Amino acid sequence: MTDPTHDAPIEDTPIDPTPTVTPAPLPYGTPDAPRLAVRGEARLEVDPEIARITVTISARGTDRTAALTDLTRRNEQALTLLKSYGDALEKLETGAFSLTPELTDKGRHERIRAYHGRVSHTATLNDFTTLGELTTRLADLDLTRVDGPWWALRPDSPAHRAARTQAVHEAVQRAREYAEALGARLDAVLEIADLGAENTAPAAGPAMRSFAGYGGAPVQESAPALDLEPQRQTVYANVNARFTMTRPAL
Repeated sequence: MTDPTHDAPIEDTPIDPTPTVTPAPLPYGTPDAPRLAVRGEARLEVDPEIARITVTISARGTDRTAALTDLTRRNEQALTLLKSYGDALEKLETGAFSLTPELTDKGRHERIRAYHGRVSHTATLNDFTTLGELTTRLADLDLTRVDGPWWALRPDSPAHRAARTQAVHEAVQRAREYAEALGARLDAVLEIADLGAENTAPAAGPAMRSFAGYGGAPVQESAPALDLEPQRQTVYANVNARFTMTRPAL
């Protein structure tokens, strides 16, 4: 009698190396410990901490070297004026420089009609009492354009922390009111999810858009200062919070 175990072919069963992962149960709560999910929100209006202005210096000439020389001289004049404000000038950054030839529109051969030079700087100031005077003096320079101011908060401003703290307190208060409405009380915190606390994008203040000086008048030390009113900043914070509460008295 033949043993069937020796005649039947033996097949290898592949083994899946990936372990089976059982998903963790979500905290839906129980009748004895119901779950509460709420959102806390905060919106604060605070005074700005810094103001930014953009200063663009231009030069134009039929000779490239002359145009570049004029641009260098005017740029040095503007930088000297900016740096003369000392600690009020928190940061000074150069944005872009260009020297572009302008070609003639007519003729069989391309000819350069003029050269246009431009350089821009961004200045960050923390003393708003001198801002109006500085913008006026900059705008009084030859071929100099001033844009701004753009009011803002620093990234590490205490206003951001205050908004986040208020959002958490508002979430706890809202959850406590829900629990009390059911004759219960809060028991534990399951989760607080920070959705971010962001300052709104700085907007140009309505007191000034841009000023440009295109004449040949020298800088006037006694030029009238602009009266600029700082634009208040809005800080937002939002959190999602989940709690458990005691058994409701239904």
